[in-house]
Amino acid sequence: MRGAEVTRKTKETEIQASLCLDGGAVRVSTGIGFFDHMLTALAFYAGWGLTLTAKGDLEVDGHHTVEDAGIVLGQALAQALGDKAGIARFATAFVPMDEALCRTVLDISGRPFLVFEADMPQELIGGYDSCLTEEFMRALAVNAGLTLHQRALYGKNAHHITEALFKSLGLALKEAAAVKGEGVTSTKGVL
Repeated sequence: MRGAEVTRKTKETEIQASLCLDGGAVRVSTGIGFFDHMLTALAFYAGWGLTLTAKGDLEVDGHHTVEDAGIVLGQALAQALGDKAGIARFATAFVPMDEALCRTVLDISGRPFLVFEADMPQELIGGYDSCLTEEFMRALAVNAGLTLHQRALYGKNAHHITEALFKSLGLALKEAAAVKGEGVTSTKGVL
């Protein structure tokens, strides 16, 4: 089983995550309902087992909780992938959500980079600041070692755009992390 457990405690947040790339139950509790919904969708479409709990300074806002959850989940993903032997490495996924269409393209390369092109028509989705999606994706990409490109091709509803981004990320991660062979998928012999 490919898995990892990561804990992060700062003056702003305390987050624990247990990740299994090969499936299992999904339980998420961050104190931000919409974000819980997005992490649950991400795990479901990635085919993961995930338990993630977060206690953050939500009296300030959700920024620290969302960003630190991305850090912890990224670190857990990197640990669970290990030496990355046999993984497909690259993947692309499109997800439509009503009027919105989003694309995720990624490389589990060990070289973190984020290109994020998704304007959010509304600032708030429930109690979730829509601008935090980019912060989460950056923290995840940097800490997991992903080259991650995401784009909302179109859409008028921030909820739909955000959900399509998280779901397409899950689908792409499932494909890229799938074990397809034995060696490392790189002409350099290492990722």
